[in-house]
Amino acid sequence: MGISILLYVMVVIVVILLLASARMVVIIGGQQVGIVERKLFGVRLPSDRVVALPGQIGIQARILGPGLHLFFPFLFIVRVDNLVTIGENEVGIIESIDGRPLDPGEIFGRVVIGHNHFQDAEAFLKNGGQKGIQTETLPPGLYRVNGYLFKITVMDAITIPAGSIGIVNAAAGQPLDQGRLYAKSVPGHNNFQDGEAFLEQGGQKGPQLDILRPGRYRINLRMFDVKITPAIDVASGKVGIVTANDGEELPENELIAKTIKGHDMFQNAAAFLMNGGQRGPQLDVLTPGKFYINPLMFSVQTSDALTVNQGQVAVIISNVGKQPTVTVSSGELKVDADTADDFSAEKYVVTEGYRGIQRTVLGPGNFYLNLLAYRPIIINTTNTTIDWDDAADTKFDSLNVNSKDGFALKVGVKVVIRVLPDQSPYLVSRIGSIENLITNVIHPLIDSSFRNQASTASAMQFLQDRHEQQDQALKRAVNELSKYHVEVLSVLISNIVLPPELMETQTNKVLALQRQSMFDEQRNSEQKRIAMEKTKAEADKQATLVAAQIDVQVAEQIKQKTIAIAQGEAERIRLEGQGEADKILAIGKNTAQAYELTKQAVTPEGLVSIELMKLIAGGSIKITPEILINGGGEGAGALVNAVLAKLMKGNLQLPVQQQP
Repeated sequence: MGISILLYVMVVIVVILLLASARMVVIIGGQQVGIVERKLFGVRLPSDRVVALPGQIGIQARILGPGLHLFFPFLFIVRVDNLVTIGENEVGIIESIDGRPLDPGEIFGRVVIGHNHFQDAEAFLKNGGQKGIQTETLPPGLYRVNGYLFKITVMDAITIPAGSIGIVNAAAGQPLDQGRLYAKSVPGHNNFQDGEAFLEQGGQKGPQLDILRPGRYRINLRMFDVKITPAIDVASGKVGIVTANDGEELPENELIAKTIKGHDMFQNAAAFLMNGGQRGPQLDVLTPGKFYINPLMFSVQTSDALTVNQGQVAVIISNVGKQPTVTVSSGELKVDADTADDFSAEKYVVTEGYRGIQRTVLGPGNFYLNLLAYRPIIINTTNTTIDWDDAADTKFDSLNVNSKDGFALKVGVKVVIRVLPDQSPYLVSRIGSIENLITNVIHPLIDSSFRNQASTASAMQFLQDRHEQQDQALKRAVNELSKYHVEVLSVLISNIVLPPELMETQTNKVLALQRQSMFDEQRNSEQKRIAMEKTKAEADKQATLVAAQIDVQVAEQIKQKTIAIAQGEAERIRLEGQGEADKILAIGKNTAQAYELTKQAVTPEGLVSIELMKLIAGGSIKITPEILINGGGEGAGALVNAVLAKLMKGNLQLPVQQQP
């Protein structure tokens, strides 16, 4: 039994080989496809066809699958071809060499049903498949496709890397709407991977509003051209200013397009147009980040974000909003569009929503401001110092003034000003900026102030009265700058340079005063040294001084005691003397009376002689010398007579011994 089966198989193989050699048998492998051509006994092809259907002579639309196929050798010719392989990251683009002609204006064959990804060529032709590049593509896989009817081009799928976008240009579709630059967005085409849906939904030919975001797409690259470009990247500290290249026209006298919602930061161009987006510079801006924006529809330029530091405010001049008029009521500007055409908005400080200088300022921080719509002016609200000196880093040189007496002086000045935040808009409305204020107002004001003041004083007087000069300049500056809503904190003269010849005179005078001051200091020093020496000596003798002070106090006590004793003794003596005096007075009075009576009795001369005799007798007067020189016999008598004569005339003073 086994030998019979083996023999049968061998016979079959031999027969197949004989038939194959006679081209009567065709073997199609698993990875192959057979393309059949009918040579005889059939209907001729129509003149507009190149692929035959059953019963027609020519290359057949149907194909042979894997297996053993028996043909008459002269009736059919079979060509073996490989399967079509579409890789994972590839897409198959199909072009049919036969089929129904394309309709006028069409470029790509429409999708027909039933051909099973072009593997059933007969169904493709019978169901109205069109000649040319097909809208439908082949996704990854293996396909038994009639390689004669369908030319298949395997292409890489479109890969959009991170941080990039794909800009799409459609080669087929409806014409663009009148006045539009870009094709409108249509739904359902699955990021241009479904070309049939794109066409059926009315997709338009040309640059597309829709873009491809990062990812992989199997797109018919014959139907859609894709250009990869970087996404819009707004760096930190930057702001993106957007200009729309398509949309409605801007109204007359408008420079900035109105704000449109729903476009997802301009990433949805279709929503932008659908909601009435206008062509031109946009009011909305892009903050730092990455944006998938169609660069054909929107151009983006980046600029620095507005940074307001501590001690500063930003005054905003708005180019958008309602147009104000010159009519002011209670501090508010009224809008009258009929009379606002020739009005310059920047002359006035306005509330939010109006064009012009905004009353509300921006404090410290970072602001993503549209510099086309808003112009910021930075105002320092801390103290601002302006110098007039000869330093290299200052804005102004020292002031050159002439004194009343004809000397040329150089004056260095320092002015300190401040602007309050709520006054900043009014400063801008008057002068524009701090720089304009300094250059066009403060500098001329300070220069003229000191020129005028110097011309009324001598050079030395100007130098000596610098505080008064400062005060005068300060008063004038405060009065003038208040008109510009600026506070003047101080006006200081930092330096006054006199002419050399005047400086020499002044220097000599100062040197002389310094020398005098030095001498005075030396004198004071010596005096202090003397006082110090005295103090030192007193300190060295402190013990002695203390003892002496105690002795003085003791002596003072003794003195007081002695004075008291003496006063008591004197009082006793006075009292005793008073008694004695009274006694003597009484005796005297009696004696005087006795003398008076004696004088009356014996004459005054006699009385004197009597008294003299008493004195001589008592020994009070010596009339006899210790050594007697004898003379004439009348010597003694003559002497007595002479003495008496002297006494009578009052020329001889007799000693009187007082009685104890």
